[in-house]
Amino acid sequence: MDAPSPGRRGGLAAGVGAYLLWGALPLYFPLLTPSGPVEIIAHRVVWSLLLCLVLLRVTGTWAAFVAILRDRGLVLRLTLAAVLLAVNWLVFVHGVTTGHVVDAALGYFINPLVTIALAVLVLGERLRPVQWAAVACGTAAVVVLTVAYGRLPWIALVLAGSFGTYGLIKSRVGPRVAALPGLAAETAVLAPLAVGYLVVLHVAGLGTAALDWHGLALVGTGVLTAVPLLLFNSAARRLPLATVGLLQYLAPVLQLAIGVLVAGERMPPARWWGFGLVWVALVVLTVDGLRHARRPAARDAPLGPTA
Repeated sequence: MDAPSPGRRGGLAAGVGAYLLWGALPLYFPLLTPSGPVEIIAHRVVWSLLLCLVLLRVTGTWAAFVAILRDRGLVLRLTLAAVLLAVNWLVFVHGVTTGHVVDAALGYFINPLVTIALAVLVLGERLRPVQWAAVACGTAAVVVLTVAYGRLPWIALVLAGSFGTYGLIKSRVGPRVAALPGLAAETAVLAPLAVGYLVVLHVAGLGTAALDWHGLALVGTGVLTAVPLLLFNSAARRLPLATVGLLQYLAPVLQLAIGVLVAGERMPPARWWGFGLVWVALVVLTVDGLRHARRPAARDAPLGPTA
């Protein structure tokens, strides 16, 4: 078997780095207390935008960003995507700062199942029987976890639903919007609200940012937003879609480990059963996806960017 090319090795390293950074976020956000989730997200939007603007200049992609802003229809789609992204960020930060890291991990485990459900409900796509079985298994997992919690696992469901719908919108936008200009446009849409909120907090004397390590940590939220995205974009250009699909599970696995081993969250048997059903569904989806990817038509197709 041929050794992986340097490009493939670099892509794999970039992909692993991106998902490890995303997976480690539950360790970072609790360090930002006493900042509340809304204040954290406001800082994340502002500092992400500023970093993106710098990177647009450095990477020579400023023109692509300007082209997005001139397309009214595209701006409207990205505005909706930005709102969903803000909801996802806010619920994630709320979860990891209030002792629900495991719920956050569950949300990203079930995200592929939500994506499939949206493909059927919104796009009218037809599923293979194996995919229906995976969706049924995921639905059973939600029922089991609801019984175990005594309520719907709303953090997981909102995370999966918001990110799944965000992905649906971005897929409809298509290749016109690259990752960095897209994130810059989305944060630019959110920036006026974020800046306004931070100004109101400061005037009311309730803001927590200062010229100290805490303020620097808030600035770091922009770095932790843009850097994994750039790494992922690099990996997606160099790796097959199947490889990228498998790497995506690194993040929720790490988040689950942090929730159980670091945060000390309880995992009663019913909770393990629920997660087990989700994992069975993901294994079924992965095996089915790999089997279809090996068909001659797929094998002969050139490997191109996936994001």
